[in-house]
Amino acid sequence: MGGRKQEQRDRFRADDPTAGPLTTDQGVTVDHTDDSLAAGERGPTLMEDFHFREKLTHFDHERIPERVVHARGAGAYGYFEPYESCAEFTRAGFLQDPSVRTPVFVRFSTVQGPRGSADTVRDVRGFATKFYTSEGNYDLVGNNFPVFFIQDGIKFPDFVHAVKPEPHNDIPTGASAHDTLWDFVSLQPETLHAIMWLMSDRAIPRSYRMMQGFGVHTFRFVNAEGRGTFVKFHWKPKLGTHSLVWDEAQECQGRDPDFNRRDLWDAIEAGEYPEWELGVQLVAEEDEFAFDFDLLDATKIIPEELVPVRPIGRMVLDRNPENFFAETEQVAFHTANVVPGIDFTNDPLLQARNFSYLDTQLIRLGGPNFAQLPVNRPVADVRTNQRDGYHQGAIHGGTNYFPNSLGGGCPAHAGVDGSAYTHYAERVDGAKIRRRSASFQDHYSQPAMFWNSMADWEQEHIVSAFRFELGKVGSKTIRARTVEHLAQVNTDLATRVARGIGVADPSGTQAADKQSSPALSLREQRGDGSIRTRQIAVLVADGVDTEQITSVRDALTAGGAIVEALAPADGTVDGADGEPFEVDRALPTVASVLYDAVLLPGGPADTPGTAADPDAMRFVRDAYRHGKPVGALGSGVGVISALGPEGVRVSAEFHRTVADRGVVTDTSPGPASEEFLTAFTTALSAHRHWGRPPVHG
Repeated sequence: MGGRKQEQRDRFRADDPTAGPLTTDQGVTVDHTDDSLAAGERGPTLMEDFHFREKLTHFDHERIPERVVHARGAGAYGYFEPYESCAEFTRAGFLQDPSVRTPVFVRFSTVQGPRGSADTVRDVRGFATKFYTSEGNYDLVGNNFPVFFIQDGIKFPDFVHAVKPEPHNDIPTGASAHDTLWDFVSLQPETLHAIMWLMSDRAIPRSYRMMQGFGVHTFRFVNAEGRGTFVKFHWKPKLGTHSLVWDEAQECQGRDPDFNRRDLWDAIEAGEYPEWELGVQLVAEEDEFAFDFDLLDATKIIPEELVPVRPIGRMVLDRNPENFFAETEQVAFHTANVVPGIDFTNDPLLQARNFSYLDTQLIRLGGPNFAQLPVNRPVADVRTNQRDGYHQGAIHGGTNYFPNSLGGGCPAHAGVDGSAYTHYAERVDGAKIRRRSASFQDHYSQPAMFWNSMADWEQEHIVSAFRFELGKVGSKTIRARTVEHLAQVNTDLATRVARGIGVADPSGTQAADKQSSPALSLREQRGDGSIRTRQIAVLVADGVDTEQITSVRDALTAGGAIVEALAPADGTVDGADGEPFEVDRALPTVASVLYDAVLLPGGPADTPGTAADPDAMRFVRDAYRHGKPVGALGSGVGVISALGPEGVRVSAEFHRTVADRGVVTDTSPGPASEEFLTAFTTALSAHRHWGRPPVHG
């Protein structure tokens, strides 16, 4: 990684426009910038100091309004390539030729919190992709939930006002556990499906690289013959979909508030390029009303068991931005940035987003010319009659109206050769009314399906999340009202929540709907099964068997994992062979929540080592109770025994490898055996291991 970073620094210096003497914005060279021009050494600053005035004025104005939602984000560049031509259902050029790579920029984000909030809050995550296609920019603006909280965009200001910090004290920051959000939820049952996702582990992703993305809305593909097909977009990460648990997420906020952003940046810098597969659910127009829900309802999914996801391409992110503000902060997404072959439906939430995104960028980025910023600029030629305005960067010639003869009629319409964007021809009739369709009124069936689809441990986490969130709500009336809605999702869920937040058991009961969709559970989202970029902590102390460490580290590193040796203090420890062993980090600077697994190497049996260090024991205990793989070799197995997880089998003296619920042990001396390495790698690839008995303490 160090060589790659040095290469980037060298390239940056070579391309850096600031190389050379310091100048003002007007190109006037400056010989001194530490002191203002003054009348004498202790005299007043003189306003004729143009360099001082320019520097301070620019600084005073260099902040722009942050996004109202999705303010905190991280971005990266990469490419997309289709697996095969999709001409059967869309004429979009970037979905035709597998040999053509389309550049992309992706921005991941939290939604509720401001830029200064933490990465690991319980929240929806944005997943917005800008495709720089030969036909113009296409923005697939999605989230890591496939559903939204409201059905009609006119409710969007209400929802955002409710989930944002309360207006009287601007608290809480980056959190949804407060009265106004749950007051809104308890009065708007259409929110319940997205709320179930929010209370699940999906709301606290382990990494942006291990997070699914969804287009949320039903869009429309249009092929060259003008035939339309309804489409739902899915991004599936190659590494699988993995999450934190709530206890980890909270500690990460203190240990490393940039946990997800740093993870994305470091992986790309290390050459471990994140990858997602783009899939689509396709529904023929004649089947629009074939489901027991409305395709235009953004609070509903199409279960994959009814319409399988068809993989159509892959995306790889392989380059970090060079300037956060210029690229990640100034990138402007818009749901209405579409290309020929992709069109809208009458989804009332989508229609509102098509208005709101553009309207927001006009004020946030200072005017109508934000598309000229490098990160927003299309690779396709831009020829318009738009002129002037703030930050106009082009020097236009010729005419600025159509039709014209003075400019030779240019720019002219594309004509009828099929290259121009053509809106899908759809007949629309109806009286002007404010009324929602009856097909939008079922607010409980799909939340129930989500609950029914969860593994036991996922359901436990959902109950705990509701108890935490509603436990922060001051109004008992709001708590009870929410529980009554949950009872129509699942009686057991509502009862378990009620008994944790001090309200009466619900009076209502759920419908007898046992529908489930296994694809919704994280247990079905393991990815390619590799251990690439998994972070393994090796706890070391004086007397450690360095031969064991080397054997494990070599094997895991070959599989793409990252292995770090942690000790009570930085520097080195004395190995069992008498040689110093270099430590990567000191234990007080890290925590178990920042790693995916822990390994306990052995040493002489009479060496106090890890078991005598309370910080190390806490590290192992936390990893164990968070379901992470725990490996132990030689005398390190004694640490597992000291924790006392009753019922977990460990290796007996000089016994070969034993693996039990992600705890992999081997008391044999010397280098780790192939049997141990295989078992520990298998445990790592599973990510989490639930159903373990508790440990002492």
